[in-house]
Amino acid sequence: MACWSTLSVAVVTVFLLLVLPRFSWAQTFSFPFRQPETCGHNQYFDISALSCVRCGANQRQDARGTSCVCIAGFQMIANNGGPDIICKKCPENMKGVTKDGWNCISCPGGLTAEGKCHCPTGHILVERDVNGMLLSQATCKPCVENENSFTVADALANRCIRCEPTFINTSRSCACSEPNILTGGLCFSSTGDFPPRMISTARYGELGMSFISEWFAKYLQSAAAACWVYANLTSCQALGNMCVMNMNSYDSATFDACRLFQFVFEHTAGLRTVHSVSFWRQNLPWLFYGDQLGLAPQVLSTTPLPTNFSFKGQTQNTKMKFVAASYDVRGNFLKWQTLEGGVLQLCPDTETRLNAAYTFGTTYQQNCEIPISKILTNFPTPIFYDVYLEYKDENQHQYIWAVPVLNLNLQHNKIFVNQDSNSGKWLLTRRIFLVDALSGQENDLGSQPRLIRIATQISLSIHLVPNTKNGNIYPPLITIAYSDIDIKDPNSQSVKISFSVTYEMNQGDAHVQTDIALGVLGGLAVLSSLLKTAGWKRRIGSPMIDLQTVMKFLVYYAGDLANVFFIITVGTGLYWLIFFKAQKSVSVLLPMPAQEERFVTYVACAFALKALQFLHKLISQITIDIFFIDWERPKGKVLKAVEGEGGVRSATVPVSIWRTYFVANEWNEIQTVRKINPLFQVLTALFLLEVVGFKNLALMDSSSSLSRSPSSYIAPYSRILRYAVSTALWLVIGIIQIVFFAVFYERFIEDKIQQFVDLCCMSNISVFLLSHKCFGYYIHGRSVHGHADTNMEEMNLNLKREAENLCSQRGLVPNTEGQTFQIAISGQMRQHYDRIHETLTTKNGPARLLSSSASTFEQSIKAYHTMNKFLGSFIDHVCS
Repeated sequence: MACWSTLSVAVVTVFLLLVLPRFSWAQTFSFPFRQPETCGHNQYFDISALSCVRCGANQRQDARGTSCVCIAGFQMIANNGGPDIICKKCPENMKGVTKDGWNCISCPGGLTAEGKCHCPTGHILVERDVNGMLLSQATCKPCVENENSFTVADALANRCIRCEPTFINTSRSCACSEPNILTGGLCFSSTGDFPPRMISTARYGELGMSFISEWFAKYLQSAAAACWVYANLTSCQALGNMCVMNMNSYDSATFDACRLFQFVFEHTAGLRTVHSVSFWRQNLPWLFYGDQLGLAPQVLSTTPLPTNFSFKGQTQNTKMKFVAASYDVRGNFLKWQTLEGGVLQLCPDTETRLNAAYTFGTTYQQNCEIPISKILTNFPTPIFYDVYLEYKDENQHQYIWAVPVLNLNLQHNKIFVNQDSNSGKWLLTRRIFLVDALSGQENDLGSQPRLIRIATQISLSIHLVPNTKNGNIYPPLITIAYSDIDIKDPNSQSVKISFSVTYEMNQGDAHVQTDIALGVLGGLAVLSSLLKTAGWKRRIGSPMIDLQTVMKFLVYYAGDLANVFFIITVGTGLYWLIFFKAQKSVSVLLPMPAQEERFVTYVACAFALKALQFLHKLISQITIDIFFIDWERPKGKVLKAVEGEGGVRSATVPVSIWRTYFVANEWNEIQTVRKINPLFQVLTALFLLEVVGFKNLALMDSSSSLSRSPSSYIAPYSRILRYAVSTALWLVIGIIQIVFFAVFYERFIEDKIQQFVDLCCMSNISVFLLSHKCFGYYIHGRSVHGHADTNMEEMNLNLKREAENLCSQRGLVPNTEGQTFQIAISGQMRQHYDRIHETLTTKNGPARLLSSSASTFEQSIKAYHTMNKFLGSFIDHVCS
């Protein structure tokens, strides 16, 4: 028979191992939402299954709603908790029932609605004598511990109550004598199938400390025994709580709380599951999503929640309704409660800001530092929570979805499996607590704990279903990390707490699209750089491809690639800004900070490459050759004294250099002329961001409003959205300025460039500029009147003649007005130019600091006149 039993167990075990994992992935983990007050009068609320269960025959719901009692006129003859009671009808001559419900009694007066005896005001109802013997009619007698009564005095010794049922079941008395086992106030037979007595009650702290927990020493064995032997619901919950206090850690070599829970779970395989969840055994709390690796990804990303979220429109749904079933440390069900109001948030704040954590789409971050003394005062005993997300189906029926928990402190065979980056190695759990100051009490439960455990990091992560158009999400995940605090001086110790809510979606498609755009635009940048390099080669008059050509190409490519990165980052930022803020049904969520690293890299590359391009531009500008051609010719001759000869001779009238100086000065001034006013650009951008409130568009929430209430929660900024808003405003302001400058300012107020060209013409000065070896620009300023160095009367006369078209036009080509040109020169002309220019730079460079002789100065003047004559002849030759 023993062999056959062993073989049967082995067959069942193999079946479960092979079959259950194949079906676990199809479970939905969803069931109807019920509260104790919704149960009928003949139902009780099962605190393990979290549902309403019908009471037995002749029974009704008790006052708390979590158990059953006999109806009026019936007495209890057995009670093991919950529905496991037996009621027997009272005889006709004893219709009353004692207050404890175990016996029938004849009442001196009327009966209450519950079938209990009723006494007039000022009278004390006495149902038993002083020995505990049940009276046929209400009298006062001492408690009696014989088989007919099984009563003992209560704590106040003012009435007789029935002794603990385990004593009666074990010893048929109110005493637990040897060889029976007394533990945790309960009595158990030593001959039953009882869990091993040698149970490790040591509590291992994060600080490397270990000691005997007084709470575990007193109640762990009794809770496990009551759960296993009697299937007591509160004892099973208390056992589960102690496993949670031990971080849901499992070690096959140690019979600690979780090992005991697993022992009970394994030995109750014959019981049914709750709500078809294979991990939720009848009478036991749901603590684990199994102990098999690979289940976490299936739980988190297989079945979407059957509810939708939307930011705007008639179907707007932005509130996540989280509820929690709360239990005290002894396993009693406390209540259903919503998580609003800061149930899981230890940091204090206003209710509005606390509740903002459960607004869909709002990234939430809360940090604070709390004194240990305050924690010990506010949390003397732990409260445990099973968290669910409430939703409604298509028929508006309420359901709740179990929210899995990732406990980073969980150890499986002494390995922190939940700290691995691979979700396939995670072991998800269900129940959490915030503060445990109870199990850290070493010798006395009333003393200050030696160690407390605090949930210092709680993060709720929401994952959007890929390619959804209706705002579907996968089950949320609570990630929690606990810290063990060694209590030395509570008044001087403190702990840092953080609570966050994050939203994420798969960024794979976005990365692919960005890579495609980068590849296409990068290829176009290569073509653009090749064209620029080819143009540069033509302008320097060199057909050879050398190292300088390669370097020039790389510099051009750096500038074009910087533009590519800028276009991609601006486009990406505007995409997220528009599609996230303007969407109705949620289809996209903002990238998380860790997912923004690629974007930040692109911005950094754009900045670095653009800085290289700026440096190249600066070098190009400071190496440009500029010469001001003076077309003015001498007017007659004058007598000039000859130094050293004591006589005079005839000489041409010198041409004034002040016109050239003046034009050169104006040239320097227009170097800073822009179509964008930098001061106006910066001030306007700051005004729109800070005063108008465009900066609020960069907040990681669903609101597109430009203003925020001071009392509301302000979400953290998204780096992508900040970049998008800032660059969009900067570009819009810049474009508006450029359009205003080109369309209005230059036409109706002043065009400084055209004014400079007019000044050159009035001054009879042309500007010859070589930006490359064989390429440059030319401003034709040769006066149509022949002379510009004249008096005011003649100047006004010349302007009048020009206004009346009595002279030729200003253009270089006859009968045209074109005065600005791009020029290309031959290599021979450039060589001649360089020979003259070399004389100028040599005589006016460092050598002039060593010699100040008159001959050197005269040579410089001669070189200037030579260059002026040479360039003038070149222009005349071009026009001829």
